Amino acid sequence: MSLVATGVRWSLTFFTLFVALTLVPPSAGADRPNVIVMLCDDIRYDALSCAGHPYLKTPNIDRLADQGLYFENMFCTTSLCSPSRASILSGLYAHAHGVTNNFTEYPEQLASFPLRLQDEGYETAYIGKWHMGEQNDQPRPGFDYFVTHKGQGKYFDTEFNINGNGAKVVPGYYTTVVTDMALDWLDKQKRDNPFMLMIGQKAPHSFYLPEEKYEHAFDDVEVNYPHSSFHLQDKPKWMQQRLMTWHGIYGPLFDWRKEFPNDKASGVVDFANMVRAYWGTILSVDDSVGRLLAYLTETQQLDNTVFVFMGDNGLLEGENGMVDKRTAHEPSVRVPMLIRYPALTPDGPKRVKGQVLTLDVAPTLLDLCGAKPLENIQGKSIRLLLEHPDQWRTSWFYHYNYEKQFPFTPNVRAIRTDRWKYIRYPHGDGKPDRHMAELYDLNQDPSERVNLSQQPEHAEVVQQLAAELDKLMQAAGIEQDTMPLDEGIGSELPDESIR
Repeated sequence: MSLVATGVRWSLTFFTLFVALTLVPPSAGADRPNVIVMLCDDIRYDALSCAGHPYLKTPNIDRLADQGLYFENMFCTTSLCSPSRASILSGLYAHAHGVTNNFTEYPEQLASFPLRLQDEGYETAYIGKWHMGEQNDQPRPGFDYFVTHKGQGKYFDTEFNINGNGAKVVPGYYTTVVTDMALDWLDKQKRDNPFMLMIGQKAPHSFYLPEEKYEHAFDDVEVNYPHSSFHLQDKPKWMQQRLMTWHGIYGPLFDWRKEFPNDKASGVVDFANMVRAYWGTILSVDDSVGRLLAYLTETQQLDNTVFVFMGDNGLLEGENGMVDKRTAHEPSVRVPMLIRYPALTPDGPKRVKGQVLTLDVAPTLLDLCGAKPLENIQGKSIRLLLEHPDQWRTSWFYHYNYEKQFPFTPNVRAIRTDRWKYIRYPHGDGKPDRHMAELYDLNQDPSERVNLSQQPEHAEVVQQLAAELDKLMQAAGIEQDTMPLDEGIGSELPDESIR
């Protein structure tokens, strides 16, 4: 072959290589995975069969655990929908991002992981329950495609506003509808760029209404009040005061009890019906996960997609006589989180024991996507936990502020370590706390049955934990801890428009 022919051949080869390198879509690179985050509302940490639930069967969600990471100790830092969702987006505690109640918008100028991924070329979408800014159903920054609704939404026939074009009723069951929309959006992506899709499920938030095929799924399951409901002698008095309220087991139970308060033994029937309905809504969520996994498998995108399944906060299901969330007790603050992404689990699936927070979601996703990290945040990527567990956190703090609209929970300040939990209830006026504190040895008492705070032999532990709580809060930028005045446990029902 002549030198000229050889030169032409190498020129063409170089040109072909150059074109290939410059035209390969970013999604084809291992450092640019797709992302799907399915965010459930009020799902308990144990409401999955992979978490050991005795009655719920969630085979599709279990598949994420069987093939990825299952976080056994995942927590929200404020057990309330809007503050927790803002923490997931920003990597910040509620006092830092400013969304401290369910009526505040996510600050428009505040960074978030969707904004960062959008800036770096990701196609981004949010479909479903947004729940920051109750009466705003318009698109939010960080998303190319945005579908939501005002308020809580309805299990059937919700009015969705698609990309700001005006609210219209979309017939059907909420979980099915948002999944249909998600699959439709995914199918329209040209795959020139990777995608980031968040799906905000309504389920299993009250008022619990399963779809027809699951209405009677648990009719034969016996459900009773938890034993802890009747052992409140060593607990703060506010828990007893809450029993007959909107957030107590003898109250209306999100409309499942029509005549209330009712502390008769027969009233457990209403409680059982509420719990069974809650479980029924989760079966539809599992169907949704299955449909998404099937689509990703069919389109050969599954292994290059970071699939996150999680909740925004936990839920009390009768523990200590309480329903709803807001408190610092385990069922309220623990949430499920599973991540399937083979590049993150080269040695196979794993159950992770370290304490992970909602603050860690944003930095983790940006890390996995090779994106620029968010500055000055309080969360950190779980990659550190997986690679250097000895360098991971062993304690963190929880805070919640008393709400006049829902006056059933005091101000809460708590610390959880790998072993201990200490909870205090500041009144908000700078004077000594008026409610009894709580102390639990989680190694010996994971159900938080015995309050050790008043036992002399644990006085030193209380002192140490109180000091560490102060240090953690100061390290997070809380120099002066401001909070509303605790006006006591109320008996009135909250306004219907915000329930």
